[in-house]
Amino acid sequence: MKKTQFYSLINKKWRMRMLGISIFSILLIFSLVLLHSRSSTSDSDQTSILSRRSIPPESGLPKLPRFAYLISGTRGEVPQIKRLFQAVYHPRNYYVLHLDLDASDEERLKLAKFVKSTMAVRHFRNAMVVGKADLITYKGPTAITATLHAAAILLKQSET
Repeated sequence: MKKTQFYSLINKKWRMRMLGISIFSILLIFSLVLLHSRSSTSDSDQTSILSRRSIPPESGLPKLPRFAYLISGTRGEVPQIKRLFQAVYHPRNYYVLHLDLDASDEERLKLAKFVKSTMAVRHFRNAMVVGKADLITYKGPTAITATLHAAAILLKQSET
């Protein structure tokens, strides 16, 4: 095996680990926020939240979980991000789409227009595109910084 193939294999494994850690971190933070907000709201508040989201309250059925997704990409990956977003989209979940600094402003704008043009997203208001891009290097703390930035965006969104 050549050295370049070996380093490429290690780089792919590293990216997958960082992606897994990022998704797990966002899910953990978001679930803690939901548990905290549920314990501090009354039944009437929960009914108003459900009516605002246009989701009928379930009767006798267990509540479905809500997930938060961070979908991150770089230059030239907008079509893949669009396909992934369409594949995993569900109205109960929340989504943050992030393009790093390598991506151009046109790509970021194209992604934002795509998200805003999706009818379900307009109705449920559960997907956001990060406007201020973060620098991501996969051998440093910048991937965690981008994940925390996305978690902060989700927390701000959950307050409104």
